[in-house]
Amino acid sequence: MNRNTEFVLGLIGGILGFFGAIFALFMGSIDAAFNDTGSSSLTGLGWFAFLFSTLAIIGSIVVKSKAKLGGVLLLISAVGGLISISFFYLISAVLIAIAGFMGVFKKNKTVKKAA
Repeated sequence: MNRNTEFVLGLIGGILGFFGAIFALFMGSIDAAFNDTGSSSLTGLGWFAFLFSTLAIIGSIVVKSKAKLGGVLLLISAVGGLISISFFYLISAVLIAIAGFMGVFKKNKTVKKAA
């Protein structure tokens, strides 16, 4: 089965997630610079967003061979990234979730061979 749509949506979502994670890390470093404690929780959450973006790219690769497993990885990535850096991951989470739902619920077409 050709799963190019899931692959492309997951890949674009993962790449956009990397940009969101970089922005979250940037904002976390600014917060840490002006904070009295010298640290920010947003920095740690930005690193988790990197992890979930990597998981989304892996899921988009896996969805071509094992659609259900790749779809589940994509859905985990969408929810985890949205929880970690919420607004910065919003567009990525939507794209990744669409790809994940397509990977899980889209049926494989069976081709009937002529006799």
